[in-house]
Amino acid sequence: MKAFWGFVVKEFYHIFRDRRTLLILFGMPLVQLLLFGYAIRNELNKADIAIFDQSRDEVTREISDKLLASGHFQLTALLEHESEMERIFQRGTARGVVVFEPEFGRKLLHDGQSAVQVITDASDPNMAKMLEVYLSNVIRDYQREFNETNRSGDVRISGLVPQTRMLFNPELRSANLFVPGLIAFILMLVSAFLTSITIAREKEMGTMEVLLVSPLNPMQIIIGKVLPYLALSVINVVMVLAVALAVFQIPFRGSILLFSLLCVLFIMTALALGVRISGFVRDQQTAMMMSLAGLLLPTILLSGFIFPVANMPEILQWISHIVPAKWFLIIIRGIMLKGAGLEHLWMETLILFGMMFLLLVSGIKTFKVRLE
Repeated sequence: MKAFWGFVVKEFYHIFRDRRTLLILFGMPLVQLLLFGYAIRNELNKADIAIFDQSRDEVTREISDKLLASGHFQLTALLEHESEMERIFQRGTARGVVVFEPEFGRKLLHDGQSAVQVITDASDPNMAKMLEVYLSNVIRDYQREFNETNRSGDVRISGLVPQTRMLFNPELRSANLFVPGLIAFILMLVSAFLTSITIAREKEMGTMEVLLVSPLNPMQIIIGKVLPYLALSVINVVMVLAVALAVFQIPFRGSILLFSLLCVLFIMTALALGVRISGFVRDQQTAMMMSLAGLLLPTILLSGFIFPVANMPEILQWISHIVPAKWFLIIIRGIMLKGAGLEHLWMETLILFGMMFLLLVSGIKTFKVRLE
């Protein structure tokens, strides 16, 4: 019995001595708890909205101020023309627009009713539904408070009922949200995750030294390692897109050429990320742990794949800016669901290109130094 407990104590000693094991046992669950706890939010928090006020009277100003004072919304644009709505939705600068008809205040105070419209971007059905509910509730609260404070007056508001309109996904199909997001997830899995593990396996098994004595230089070794995954990722894009269009009936309103080029850009970014991770790890276990914590979890939680980034705490919103999948998701949803062009997505494209360039240069440099 004494030998048994001595054996158990020795096992505990080995576990607490190994930093990687401790990180897996305590670090990973803690990171997952914090990410899931803060990322999964059902309430609306400072959603971007625009206001198209065709009346510009005291009543519309009061309702607008009440919307912004609620803490659920932040104003990104005051529109001058109806044609501006399509542009801000395609660029993603607003998730919803509140439209007041001309002579809104006069009609409301004279007839007791007037037309107010709530238009939402339904490419994210969950966000669109929340926006509709929150905006409508605030407008109805204004009607209730107005009637309560004017009980003795002749003016009673009875017809301030928001008319709602969903753009890009009026049926609120969840597949339109998740299927484009799966493209980013699959590309990250194939390109970055498998690349980092494969290169780490070569180093762990000692076969990298065999490559070093071959006629190939370090740059050729790196290119040779990532080129097959580039080809496989392109095949994956074609396969997933075909299934999305044929099986799930996902609309494709944009340019197929632009979509293809930006997919290749994201694949190159993911491959560069995989090379960067493999540059400072020595075995598959560490590469897998770093890829899971640094790639797959952020892709699921912090990219907007499932949960709206705008609803997260501000610190997580800032962290999400360094997640390549976030910018790629904006791009593919914009192209597929909204028909957006490069003139609307140039900023996300430049950010993704900058990430690819920095990761590629630093990854190749680090990897080359390690090989030499």
